[in-house]
Amino acid sequence: MDASGGPGGARVVGLPATEIAARVRSGELSAVEVVRAHLAQIADAEPRVGAFRVVRTEAALAEAAAVDARPDRASLPLAGVPVAVKDNVAVAGETVTDGSAAAGSAPATADSEVVARLRAAGAVVVGVTRVPELCLYAATDGPGTVTRNPWDTALSPAGSSGGSAAAVAAGMVPLAHGNDGMGSLRIPAAACGLATLKPGRGVLPGGIGADDWSGMAVNGVLATTVADVALGTAVLAGEGLPAQPADPGRPLRIAVARRSPVPGARPDAAARGAVERTARLLRGAGHVVVERDPVIPPDAAVGAMARWLAGAEDDAAALGLDRAALQPRSRTHARLGRLVRRAGLVRPATAERFRQRTARFFADGDLDVLLTPITNGPPLPARPWHERGFLANITANARWAPWASPWNLAGVPAVVVPVGTRPEGTPLAVQLVGPRGSETRLLWLAGELERRQPWRRHAPVFDPAGSPSPAPV
Repeated sequence: MDASGGPGGARVVGLPATEIAARVRSGELSAVEVVRAHLAQIADAEPRVGAFRVVRTEAALAEAAAVDARPDRASLPLAGVPVAVKDNVAVAGETVTDGSAAAGSAPATADSEVVARLRAAGAVVVGVTRVPELCLYAATDGPGTVTRNPWDTALSPAGSSGGSAAAVAAGMVPLAHGNDGMGSLRIPAAACGLATLKPGRGVLPGGIGADDWSGMAVNGVLATTVADVALGTAVLAGEGLPAQPADPGRPLRIAVARRSPVPGARPDAAARGAVERTARLLRGAGHVVVERDPVIPPDAAVGAMARWLAGAEDDAAALGLDRAALQPRSRTHARLGRLVRRAGLVRPATAERFRQRTARFFADGDLDVLLTPITNGPPLPARPWHERGFLANITANARWAPWASPWNLAGVPAVVVPVGTRPEGTPLAVQLVGPRGSETRLLWLAGELERRQPWRRHAPVFDPAGSPSPAPV
């Protein structure tokens, strides 16, 4: 599909959010032209991907016209940028289902804080993206629908921000909202060849479910460039156009971790090779790379699991869901969550001890960044995982993506960036973790990787620009 708009038929679909916003601010493009072009891309790609629960065609065009009429359009950070919002935060006029057929049908009367900030910055919400029930799982599917990975539609885009990741990878939007309680931004980014930042705790507004999974879940964005991630994060933080992350002015000291947080769940050869090549690239850029595994004690692993289980029960209660109407896997999840709550296993002291241990890991080793794998193999198959039991789901999740959740419990930031492709053509990615307050440093380093090792920005079949893929690394 050749979606165009603006003077001279300039291509719109496939542009980064930063470029779209700059052109709308200058008047080169109108927000209506931009949104209309992306709605056409959605109409073309969505039947094969299944990223959206709701496409807001008429509402989005009306919102785009309102952006064009705003007297402050020339100063809007996201002027005219089409965005997608994950189905677990409120969009005024739309129902929040959290992926559950048991949810009510009453539309939200007001935007959540993150959606309000996107709109205030000039973004246009074109749709609400699909999630697994209660955002609990590492594949995105539900009764009657399986969301598919644009890189290979036989595979899942992961979860729980799977719909948002699929929408960006297929060029349906340049920027999408998501959130991350156990890796739900980073794992879909890895599966779909995108960049993302899980901010540290308290950096961005929360409001995800009942209590942000006892403080583990944070909001963020998915995008095809680091600059777009920085822009989206700045908007969600209530800031204006972000400054270019400053060069730290010195070589960074980067640790490489090789020990999986889940015993026996080891990265495959391609995932190990991605970390090795990234470590060599960083050394070649002048950084100091050392071998060092953080210690993740059993009580921290149990603490993260307890919050994940309790989050199912807490969110079901907050949404007023009939537990009997939940999917079988989610009913078990919520039942275990009730037991966890009753047993007092969600203990603030557990998280605080691990936060202190994580801080010491960086401080004692004089470390700036930790480099790890993010997944252990290719994405899970695109199938109706909701028809399978609780144990089948959590076992598949833990084996495939054990590298994300510790940093939710610690409350520290982490970035995921693409670093090439697997032999079968699906994306490879790595994770960069930093101490509390290191979001800007991580974005700078991610940008350096992007400059030195550019990645293909969209899945080949859905790439609106038809651009050639960079050579695999």
